[in-house]
Amino acid sequence: MNTFYKNLSMWLVIGLTMILLYNLFNKPQESLSSLTYSEFIANINSKAITRVQINGDVLSGTLQDGKPFKTVYPINDSEIIPMLRKAGVDITVKEVQKDSWLMTVFVSWFPMLLLIGVWIFFMRQMQGGGKGGALSFGKNRARLMEQGKNKVTFKDVAGIDEAKEELEEIIDFLKDPQKFTVLGGRIPKGVLLAGSPGTGKTLLAKAIAGEADVPFFTISGSDFVEMFVGVGASRVRDLFTQGKKHAPCIIFIDEIDAVGRHRGAGLGGGHDEREQTLNQLLVEMDGFESNEGVIIVAATNRPDVLDPALLRPGRFDRQVVVPIPDVGGRQQILEIYARKTKMEPNVDMEVLARGTPGFSGADLENLVNEAALMAARTGAKTINLEILEKAKDKIMMGAERRSMIITDKEKKITAYHEAGHALVAWLLPGTDPIHKVTIIPRGRALGLTMQLPVDEKYTHSKSFLENSICILFGGRIAEKIIFDEITTGAGNDLERATVLARKMVCEWGMSEELGPLTYGKKEEQIFLGREIAQHRDFSEETARQIDVAVKRIIVEAADKVTRLLEDNRDILTRMAEDLLEKETIVLEDIVGMIEDLRPGMYTDKLKPQKPTARTKTQPEKTPPAAETAVEEEQAVSREKGGEAEAADPPPEQEGNRQ
Repeated sequence: MNTFYKNLSMWLVIGLTMILLYNLFNKPQESLSSLTYSEFIANINSKAITRVQINGDVLSGTLQDGKPFKTVYPINDSEIIPMLRKAGVDITVKEVQKDSWLMTVFVSWFPMLLLIGVWIFFMRQMQGGGKGGALSFGKNRARLMEQGKNKVTFKDVAGIDEAKEELEEIIDFLKDPQKFTVLGGRIPKGVLLAGSPGTGKTLLAKAIAGEADVPFFTISGSDFVEMFVGVGASRVRDLFTQGKKHAPCIIFIDEIDAVGRHRGAGLGGGHDEREQTLNQLLVEMDGFESNEGVIIVAATNRPDVLDPALLRPGRFDRQVVVPIPDVGGRQQILEIYARKTKMEPNVDMEVLARGTPGFSGADLENLVNEAALMAARTGAKTINLEILEKAKDKIMMGAERRSMIITDKEKKITAYHEAGHALVAWLLPGTDPIHKVTIIPRGRALGLTMQLPVDEKYTHSKSFLENSICILFGGRIAEKIIFDEITTGAGNDLERATVLARKMVCEWGMSEELGPLTYGKKEEQIFLGREIAQHRDFSEETARQIDVAVKRIIVEAADKVTRLLEDNRDILTRMAEDLLEKETIVLEDIVGMIEDLRPGMYTDKLKPQKPTARTKTQPEKTPPAAETAVEEEQAVSREKGGEAEAADPPPEQEGNRQ
């Protein structure tokens, strides 16, 4: 605002000065009629002139009728003065003032000087000294984090202990370089933070700025690229120049994949401006000139699309994986965000953490914030576990749509559909326990059966996958058994079951007919960042065998579910009736109902299951981000170069009837 008022004042001064000069040099002249010298003599003889003013060789005056006039006369004419006296004319003589040479030069050069001054002013305003001017596109847009302004530290980061340890080493080096260099060691020049969205990469960078007592520059990868070719490279040079002046320092580049994608990739070749920027970044990080004391920290969600030259030793020496937190990490994150709200002291965060598998740090923050908003809407003074559970259900299953009008018949079909999912999940061994079954429309689903895993899962067995397909068919088979008719409500279930069966055959080698082979090579355009085609590297006969194997898995699952539901039709009916009455039932309701109908038959199922915590010696892996989401595909963890490291696990939440 100060700059705005300063510029406004300057423009006002310039405007007033121009108006003053215009009025000074452009005085309005009275409308004077010009007389010829002969006419002037004739008017003197006829006594038509009353007053005359002599100014050099110019005569001006007033006629008897009041009209002003002027004329030019020869100064050497000695008869004019006697003629004026004889005619009784009032004569006034004005002294002729001669301008100094300095004033003459100033008046003649003033327009040019004014034009030069305005040009200089405009250029300085447009360039802006690298602070947002119109012509400052060659300057970097990094923001320097002032010391003491950032309040985020490592105490505010939880669930990613290994990543914190890696970055603490960087901070220790900046504070005491000799501790690491005394043995001939070299600190990494670049650290790449890689992980799924919402896992806390940017939060880690803020924590570095809060912990390190050094200058901290932050910039986004998209700030380098402009419409002008060469601007990004210029900004990279300027950024490292500023970094050298403030060394030792840290430069944080967020979303580096915007500028660091693989060169020459994509349809139609590469992007010249982006590749020039990347080339300059490569040179600055490890070229002829050394950048001692300047450490680059970058973050990305897609390390697989980065150029290999960017990831080689000497540039981004160290890659830190920021994973989805496990149950212990989720509990710590929830406790951090709970301290910022009015949470009841008796809320058990461990219970909430076990019920949120696959949640990232951002998801957990959103969960606590949603609970706070719910508590405020209801007028509650504090946040309790019940409100947190409601917020969790809203995030995982969608908001309730109680205003949606559903006929009694469709509601009954939905109840049996969800009861079929829940009963099959109960009867099959090794499946995740049921968390909640509801026929209240949520999001785009008319009903929903939700399962939560007992502990963290990183791999899945063939029997687990087959049982998952059976659970998906529970709703459709239940409709067929009770109503002798099928509906479109199972469309999403069929799609997910088919995708899962095809992955078992083509990707995970779980088919006895086709053996332990993978079929179909995925082709990804790195520039586009998505799979756009699947290369078919098998014959027509193999394609037919794949279709047969997939169909066999689906048909066998459907037959198995039919037998289970036929044998337990009374439980299915009772569960659907409870759903129609209560609209939502939980695990305890299902346990009580089955114990009433089949006492002692499912004793092993009724035992409480406790989650097992991950030990410190177990290697850190990224759990599937969609373990609790209603979707058919999971995130594939990739190593450098884009190769798949782990197989896609199946979803854990089943039975959304649409």
